[in-house]
Amino acid sequence: MQFADTNILLYAISRNPAEKRKALQANAILAGGDVGLSVQVLQEFYVQATRSSRSDAITHDQATGLVEAWRRFPVQDLTVEVMIAAFETRRRFRISYWDAAIIEASRALGCEVVLSEDLDVGTDYAGVRVRNPFVEGGPS
Repeated sequence: MQFADTNILLYAISRNPAEKRKALQANAILAGGDVGLSVQVLQEFYVQATRSSRSDAITHDQATGLVEAWRRFPVQDLTVEVMIAAFETRRRFRISYWDAAIIEASRALGCEVVLSEDLDVGTDYAGVRVRNPFVEGGPS
């Protein structure tokens, strides 16, 4: 199972013609079904997808409907253990707390790969690697 960062979900709903290739790839990742998410990712999706300044913003009902649909995937709760592990990952790798929480949520789900174009691609965070699915080769 691979962990999907928020940008995967946002590209999946994008109606921006410049993001068509990424939208197709993001939807293929989700259709594959072997994906893990976290509460943080779903929260970030909701906030960004409904943001009034977004050119292709969706409604509250559309966003919550998608969040509900994506609950078919394993979703890691934000637990005290994930939070404490994220503190250490943030310190060890000198990344933001929020990025560290993504890494630790993926680890808690048993994912060895985080699909993201925002995190430091190629980096191995003590057994969790980051891969950009939008570069040549796609998800592996």
